[in-house]
Amino acid sequence: MRIGVLALQGAFREHIVTLEALGVTAVAVRLPEQLGDLNGLIIPGGESTAIAKLMKAYGFYDPIRQQHGAGMALWGTCAGAILIADRILDALPDQDPLGIMDIGVRRNAYGRQVDSFEADLDFKHISGGEYRGVFIRAPWIEDLGEGAEELASHDGHVVAAREGDLLATTFHPELTGDPRIHRFFLDEIVAS
Repeated sequence: MRIGVLALQGAFREHIVTLEALGVTAVAVRLPEQLGDLNGLIIPGGESTAIAKLMKAYGFYDPIRQQHGAGMALWGTCAGAILIADRILDALPDQDPLGIMDIGVRRNAYGRQVDSFEADLDFKHISGGEYRGVFIRAPWIEDLGEGAEELASHDGHVVAAREGDLLATTFHPELTGDPRIHRFFLDEIVAS
């Protein structure tokens, strides 16, 4: 199995380390032509506007949509969840989502950097008890389309969802040292 991690900005190294620890071939994706033979792609947390600008500059939008249409699974974490969403609430005027997952995501919903926090989450479909979520200038999922399933919430707001071969988490599983959500992505999203 080959999983790419978009390596333009943000916490991509941490995803690669976690994937490799799970025995997966992880690819740091810096150019669209690297998408061709991937089973899945993770768009990491970071700064959603910066990642979007770099994705436009390098021509990633259409190739990601095309590869997803051809069967490549996608997982967006934090900024990545904003980017795979169909709707960005409070988006900047030039901030375009990929429009792949039928969710609406509110940017910086929990506040500024100083408002970052950790919280225990009851994440559906993973075993081993609560999952410690790391929220850094985190968004939340404000609305779910008909085919999207809520996987976790915090204080009444959805923070993880799935729709077919798409996964969105508004927190940073790559920063926890707990590989259970990466394993869920591999076993339940990519392999589905």
